[in-house]
Amino acid sequence: RFAGYDFTVKQGKGMGPGPNDWARSQAFVDTRGRLHLRFSEKDGKWLAGEVQSVSRFGFGTYEIEFEGDIDGQDKNVVFGFFNYPPADVGPDATHEIDVEFARWGRSSYKPLNYTVWPVKPGLENAHQTFGVRRGHGRSIHRFTWKADGVFYASEQLRDDGSIERAVSWDFTPSDYADRISSSPMPIYFNLWGFQGREPSDGKPVEAIVNRFTFTPAE
Repeated sequence: RFAGYDFTVKQGKGMGPGPNDWARSQAFVDTRGRLHLRFSEKDGKWLAGEVQSVSRFGFGTYEIEFEGDIDGQDKNVVFGFFNYPPADVGPDATHEIDVEFARWGRSSYKPLNYTVWPVKPGLENAHQTFGVRRGHGRSIHRFTWKADGVFYASEQLRDDGSIERAVSWDFTPSDYADRISSSPMPIYFNLWGFQGREPSDGKPVEAIVNRFTFTPAE
């Protein structure tokens, strides 16, 4: 249980994304109520972590406070905060709304990714990336999902909680019915290896989500 909601923990071998091997040991909530995800080695195999909410969420604002150096994350590691369509909503590469910290195996890529996947299969996703400042320990990330668009915003915080850097993206396509889902979906958090790769430096990775809130649309 995290942030007042029940989650299931992914377990299995060779499963997407990645593909990766997943284990229950790679996700837990600490005594302070923070969600921890791990991508680490055990008995010669790298294990990823993912949790999925039992409840489905619809239009509204989704927000997390993240603990960690996003710019310092290894180029082969992906952290995701997103919703994803169950089989009764749509196939893979549709409906999904993502916030991801990832360089997709390229050190030169910017690490903060926003992506909106279309409702209609075959359309390209909408994607925007941003750079962040290295060394910052806390940041806030949110997306507001509406019928006709998705608004994203991220803020890196100083030690006193004030905002050091802020970025945003407002995706409001004219053909929103084909590109913005209207179906409630579970929320996910995961930490994994891009294309099943281990971290390039061979070091284990841990991501901490201090809090998650969902505010339904009025």
